[in-house]
Amino acid sequence: MKQNRREFISTAALAGAGAIAGPLDFVVSGGKNIIPKTIKISRVNSNFEREPLIRPFGFKGGYMTEIWQSAAYLESISGNHTIGLCTQSVLWSDAKIFADHSESGGNALMYAMTEKAVQIVKGLSFTTPMELLDLLYPEVYEYGKKITSNPALRKTFALNALVGLDNAAWLLYAKENDFTTFDDMIPAAYKPALSHKHEKVAAIPLMAYTIPIDEIKAATDKGYFFMKIKIGQPGTQEEMLEKDKARLTAIHQAIGNVRTSYTKDGKLPYYFDANGRYEKKETLLKLLDHAQKIGAFDQIAIIEEPFPEEIEIDASDIPVRLAADESAHTVEDAIKRIQMGYKAIALKAIAKTLSMTMKIAQAAFERNIPCFCADLTVNPVLVEWNKNVAARLESFPGIGNLGLVESNGHQNYKNWNSMLNYHPRKDEPWVAVKGGVYELNSGFYKTGGGIFDPMPHFEEMFPAH
Repeated sequence: MKQNRREFISTAALAGAGAIAGPLDFVVSGGKNIIPKTIKISRVNSNFEREPLIRPFGFKGGYMTEIWQSAAYLESISGNHTIGLCTQSVLWSDAKIFADHSESGGNALMYAMTEKAVQIVKGLSFTTPMELLDLLYPEVYEYGKKITSNPALRKTFALNALVGLDNAAWLLYAKENDFTTFDDMIPAAYKPALSHKHEKVAAIPLMAYTIPIDEIKAATDKGYFFMKIKIGQPGTQEEMLEKDKARLTAIHQAIGNVRTSYTKDGKLPYYFDANGRYEKKETLLKLLDHAQKIGAFDQIAIIEEPFPEEIEIDASDIPVRLAADESAHTVEDAIKRIQMGYKAIALKAIAKTLSMTMKIAQAAFERNIPCFCADLTVNPVLVEWNKNVAARLESFPGIGNLGLVESNGHQNYKNWNSMLNYHPRKDEPWVAVKGGVYELNSGFYKTGGGIFDPMPHFEEMFPAH
């Protein structure tokens, strides 16, 4: 493996390892099939910054106080170089690693995996970023198990560590092949799932356990209509259920009569995220019975990850749309969740890599499973990567002609405004939320939201290049 990985990676050679051969060799640009060039990596580097949060951010039984922003630098023998960004979330990707280490320790372990991946690709040749991920992921995952001393390390921990390198690979792939738009980059095999160009994408804010009801109501007054609300509150299963019932009642009383033009019935859709806190199906059904009693049931659009992943509860008879998020690590895991009765997938190009996300999106599309984009409390530049995916997905059932993308960084980062200054097109109209949506114009689609532009702040992290 170590000897061969310095050689050219062909799609056909990887087909036996679970990669998809054939159409991956081609992209469709200007109506023509184009065979991508071979790219050889000559220089690599990585770095990171620590961004403090406004207040401790709690979920999954832990609290984050800062989020590390890592960057991967790739340069090819042609002289082109790119920088890919990554927002690390140890707590989201593997709560056990977060609990077993100091906050900085957990982040250092994930960053070590990023550095490992960057060193692996030095001297490597590839044609598409997907081929690169197929090669990197197994080795980096095994390395992660070793350095964390955890043979049951969650796959998302490794994927999160690979986001920056994967993004850098996509940008280098675009430069080397003279692609200037996000659409140009999408391989033909994945264009069916990413063929739309919405003029608007709904911005989904995150309402944690402690967010007061009046703040949720204030968000609707600003035009937000699709909000992610945390359930599965602390305590025993009985305590959790009673707290969640009370929370649902309070929310419905506050915003149940608010109207929006973006849904077919004019009512606000409720999007609840349980982060695997419901240990039994019966407990979730009790919450749904309560929703029926108070008249909120019909407005529940999504309940995300209600059950612990390892229990593998059949969800096919649950009368609301369940969405898989962190349990859909890879395309194989996503297909398994769909077979278990999950009827939506929360895509995370900014947490599981764009390469893996394209595979998951296409698998869901082929099975008529709707998708939307969830956040990882990422930086403003990575919001654009997520937005590029969300803008091209089919509209979510019951929602008008628009995409869905969660973005909660502005709610949580202490230095969000400074981070916005790192965005190469921070003053463009599609960067800020207006009336609960991102309005996307032709400029957004021509520039990919600015993801192809130089980023001076991050260039300064690699002064020797």
